[in-house]
Amino acid sequence: MNPKEQIPLMLRAAYLTMHRRSDAAFVAHGVTADQFVLLAALSEEEPLTQKELALRMPSDPSTVRAMLVLLEERGLVRRDAHPTDGRARTAALTSAGRRKFRQLWEAGESIRTQTVSDISNEDAHALVRILMQVAESLTPQSTEGAK
Repeated sequence: MNPKEQIPLMLRAAYLTMHRRSDAAFVAHGVTADQFVLLAALSEEEPLTQKELALRMPSDPSTVRAMLVLLEERGLVRRDAHPTDGRARTAALTSAGRRKFRQLWEAGESIRTQTVSDISNEDAHALVRILMQVAESLTPQSTEGAK
């Protein structure tokens, strides 16, 4: 198998390995790896709409909504009416959500460190650039202006 044919398999292997390790690290905190990603997205800037969260995670809006409902029930996230769009709601971390995120960040530190421990800074920059190219190549292109 040539290297280009291996890329999808290796991306999957890397993602699933990291996801499983993260799930195992977060289970004691009652949070999944996917929920951690949502909390991380909300920790950067608030408030965000469900659509903005879906783009940042990236995930689909229905999955994001389901996680938001669950995390809201647990008191980690609050959802409010959007200040200018009556159809949208915003989401933000509660104080408990911020504390939980800090705990999870610490719990995942060894995984993040191990993930990049054998990668040089130069290779890390190249990998990020290549992964961005892969994501962009798989993103449906807008048909606006196409004739």
